[in-house]
Amino acid sequence: MKPPATRKRFLSIWKNCVPKVPQSLFRGTQFAGARPKACSVRWLSKYVIGILLLATHPATACRQDQVDLRWDGGSARFWVEIADDYDKRMRGLMFRENLGRYSGMLFVYEYPMTVSFWMKNTLIPLDIIFLDKTGVVQKVHADAVPGSLESIPGGDNILAVLEINGGLAAELGIRPGARMRHPAFAGTAEWPCN
Repeated sequence: MKPPATRKRFLSIWKNCVPKVPQSLFRGTQFAGARPKACSVRWLSKYVIGILLLATHPATACRQDQVDLRWDGGSARFWVEIADDYDKRMRGLMFRENLGRYSGMLFVYEYPMTVSFWMKNTLIPLDIIFLDKTGVVQKVHADAVPGSLESIPGGDNILAVLEINGGLAAELGIRPGARMRHPAFAGTAEWPCN
């Protein structure tokens, strides 16, 4: 039996568009690198419905334990621990032997200020991303050397700093001008939560 013309057209569109789905959409999720086993209308329907649900579900809204970054040509989501008081900021990621690929620590200050970091007692290389009060990346310091006592200046008017695995910012394309979405930037965010 010959498939109906609409199904045939649907499958044709499916075959042409699936390879072009940006994998950054699935980074850090259980669906990373996923591809359908068969190009069927049923699978495509579930896929489209799933994407629509993800886009409108509250789980995709701002959460304290995740940050979303976007820039021309890409986006990424990181699961973060929050360092929002003096003791947590001083300890940071010291003594950690590893860090999940899409994990990190977000340092949040009470108000924008001049900040600098060091790598004392830090055992893993880190990329340090400095953000202003609107959530815009001002500077990316790549591959900070573990254990180094060298001061890493972040600049003036910094409200938050994201530490992630060393080399990951360059791999993903995160650079100054990228925008972050997180509740820490409420009221001033260039990319607001809601």
